[in-house]
Amino acid sequence: MSHKITTINPTSGKEITSYHYLSNEALEDRIQNSQSAFLDWRHKSLEHRAKIIKAIGKSLQKHKDELATLMTDEMGKLLSQSHQEVDLCSAICEYSADKGQQVLQDEERELIKGGKGILTYQPIGIVYGIQPWNYPAYQVVRYAIASLMAGNAVLLKHASNVTGCGQLLEKIFLDAGLPEYLFQALIVSHEQSDTIIEHDIIRGVTLTGSSGAGRNIGKKASAALKKVVLELGSNDAYIVLEDADLELAVEKSVQGRIYNNGETCIAAKRFIVVEAIYDKFKDAFVKEMKALKMGDPRADGVDLGPIARKDLRETLHEQVEKSVAKGAQILCGGELHDGDGFFYPATVLGNVTPGQPAYDDELFGPVASLIKAKDADDAMRIANDSKYGLGGGIFSKDESKATKLARDYFDTGMVFINSFGLADPAMPFGGVKDSGFGREHGGLGMKEFVNTKSLIFSK
Repeated sequence: MSHKITTINPTSGKEITSYHYLSNEALEDRIQNSQSAFLDWRHKSLEHRAKIIKAIGKSLQKHKDELATLMTDEMGKLLSQSHQEVDLCSAICEYSADKGQQVLQDEERELIKGGKGILTYQPIGIVYGIQPWNYPAYQVVRYAIASLMAGNAVLLKHASNVTGCGQLLEKIFLDAGLPEYLFQALIVSHEQSDTIIEHDIIRGVTLTGSSGAGRNIGKKASAALKKVVLELGSNDAYIVLEDADLELAVEKSVQGRIYNNGETCIAAKRFIVVEAIYDKFKDAFVKEMKALKMGDPRADGVDLGPIARKDLRETLHEQVEKSVAKGAQILCGGELHDGDGFFYPATVLGNVTPGQPAYDDELFGPVASLIKAKDADDAMRIANDSKYGLGGGIFSKDESKATKLARDYFDTGMVFINSFGLADPAMPFGGVKDSGFGREHGGLGMKEFVNTKSLIFSK
């Protein structure tokens, strides 16, 4: 096994830098230091924690250009979207600091047989997060800020190809005045990661990643009796109804498929269009996808950067080829890019049916699956015909109809009406089925890793 990680710029295919794994002894020291920091932090007031959390938001803005550039260099997202990601992280800090003081307050309750009860939300200890590369700052901030606000300490194992981002985030948190060892970005192997999960001191484990990784980590964490939150993959369906604003539906569908180079768990992936407007949508959608400019994510006027890693591009192309072999039709794109970097063109597949990867599996990149439905009921049936259930979308001018469909029939954790999936700190984030369990954001994330403790005063 190699004792170091080397990061690669996906735009050029060239090495950025290398990092060495911690020794087992150094890792144990980090964990013990984290526990010591937690024992002090847990007794800080909500007001004190909120002040530090707000300072982290400001520190993120202070280091915005540095962090955004590093994200683009390490995983290939458009530089403008890297800046947007940092802004979202700062917004999470603001929201968590403000709402956390309300969400985590003690609650008084009357007992049925007389007397009173106090419900208090107390931190549980160290929360270990295993995070992916597609949103190198946001994925970390999403769980870390909620856990810190709740009074916990946080350890991070970031994806190896964005190791630099993890190290920079630790620096940014410290620069904001967060006490040392409360947030640590660990450079560890998979084997060392397993020892962290099993460690007696660790009390919570959270993973954002694939369903396969979720099963693996969930099994290990549950076996060690650790609280787990799993935010996993998806194959989100976007339904276009007959009364949709076609121009808006096409615009948002393109954005929803190619935002972040299409490498997003809640990206629009399956486009289910009722047959009455299918041809019109298909023609307009393919035209817009063809017109997208692929190139250097740092350059102006570029719509699509590279896939984050060479192996990920190979997997995506294999999924496209297998879908075509099983009857899918390439309407645009679908060819490997020659030259430097790990680029893959915006691709639209038609005649997508069950049994094809484009229908059944998650395609993590700018590949859209077009599916024709008879009517709204058929469209919803197809949308729910998936092992995943993270997000989805509905395009319709009738907001009350879209609301009923989304609320009563869409089997997902989130539904976007006449838009596409982007996280908002005020709304819970999470899914059902193979997309995992647990919620982040919206105040709920701060209660995932707490001891909900009952104090009972009998009459």
